[in-house]
Formats: sequence, C-alpha cells, structure tokens
Amino acid sequence: MTVELAMPKSWRLETKPHKFCPGCGHGLVLKALGQAIDDLDIQDKIVFGCDIGCSLLAWDFFNVDTVQTHHGRTTPVVTGVKRARPDRIVIAYMGDGGGYAIGSQHLVNAAARNERITAILVNNCNYGMTGGQMAPTTLPGMKTETSPYGRDPELTGYPMQGPEMVAAIAREGAYVARGSVANVRQTATFIKRALENQIAGNGFSFVEVLSTCPTNWSTNAKDTWNFLEKEMPQYFKVGELKVPVKKEE
Repeated sequence: MTVELAMPKSWRLETKPHKFCPGCGHGLVLKALGQAIDDLDIQDKIVFGCDIGCSLLAWDFFNVDTVQTHHGRTTPVVTGVKRARPDRIVIAYMGDGGGYAIGSQHLVNAAARNERITAILVNNCNYGMTGGQMAPTTLPGMKTETSPYGRDPELTGYPMQGPEMVAAIAREGAYVARGSVANVRQTATFIKRALENQIAGNGFSFVEVLSTCPTNWSTNAKDTWNFLEKEMPQYFKVGELKVPVKKEE
C-alpha cells in the first residue's frame, strides 16, 4: 500500500529541509508564503522571483514557476512578467540588501507606479550571505563585520524603515505590512492579504518580515529570540501600515 504524505501542494519537492543556516528565519517566511499560496489555491498561477543573497536559496523551494534575478533586480523582473502576463500572480522575494540597498530605486518606483505585484522582504539587520556586514536595517549600536564597534547613527544614519517609506509613496489601493517570524500565523495572514490585493487588481503589495540570523549575530537560541522580539520591534513596528479602502457597492 502506498501512503502519500499530507503536504501542501506547493511544497511537494525533494529539496527539504531548506538550505538556510540553522536558526535562519527564511524557512519560516517561506512556510507562511506556502500556506498563503495553498489557502488561495493559486499554485498554478504563481511566478516566484528571488533575489541574490540568502533569498536565492529559495529558488527551488516551491513547486511553482520560478526565476532567479540579478541582485536588486527582482522587483522589475516580476513587474515585467506581470505586464506581459497580467493573469499571473507574481512575487518578488528578497532580503534587506536586495530591497533597501541596491534595489531600493526599483522598490520605490514600483510603489510609486502602483505596480500590481507582491513584494516580500526579509529583514535580518545584516547582509547574511556575504558574512554579516552592516545593512540599511542594522540597528544603532549593533555590531557587524563592517561596524565592529557598533553602528554609529551619527556617521551611518539610522535603520531604514521600508514599509513606512513604501506606505508614504504608494497610492490608494496599495497594501503594506510588517510581520515577524516570531508570529508566523500573523505573517501568513499579511502575506495572504498582500496576494489577495494583487488578485483584486488594487495595486502594489509589500510585506516586510522581521527575521533571525544567529550565524552572523553570533547569538544562542535565547539571545536570538530576545533580539527578534524585543530589540527589533523598537525600530520596526509590526502591523499593517496601509490597507486598501473597500469601495461601497
């Protein structure tokens, strides 16, 4: 007798467990995304674009059409896909480097144009793939490979608050939220709403997710979770920042 595992359809690949470092939050973000895809039953309509950086390890995570892009170019690539194939549901998956550093111009302009795409950005406060250098999201006083004495805001500025920036730029119809891997259920809800907003044709959808990087943070399990739940939310408030206004029938 053959027994089939009760796994979500979009996860049925022989590439598990994921390829990220132990304790990395990317796996939880992708779990939330997978749950949203399956809840909406849109697996066959998805085009998943992933950036260079740690996010590139997601290129074969789902059983969906996937494209891996140059660093910071995921947003314009999936924008092109959406314009060529409006029937597709496109997702740009990136890290804080791909979205807020080299790719910031694309993120900002996609929001300003109100592109009908969904962008998901994983924020772990450093450049994880290349060794843990300071990123636009590195917290004040946080030590990284390029800020060994802690980030000095007077010299390098304060952490970039991406969702707040996008919410201010995006027009009516956009959806903007910030979740955390400390609450995967809530994050999955935010991602599902972002995808629903794209399906409805309302406008640009953006979800940042606070994530963990114990490898580059040099933290144990307790300190990793403490940083995620107590330190990061001081600068990055979790919740929905922009929700489309429902039109009266």
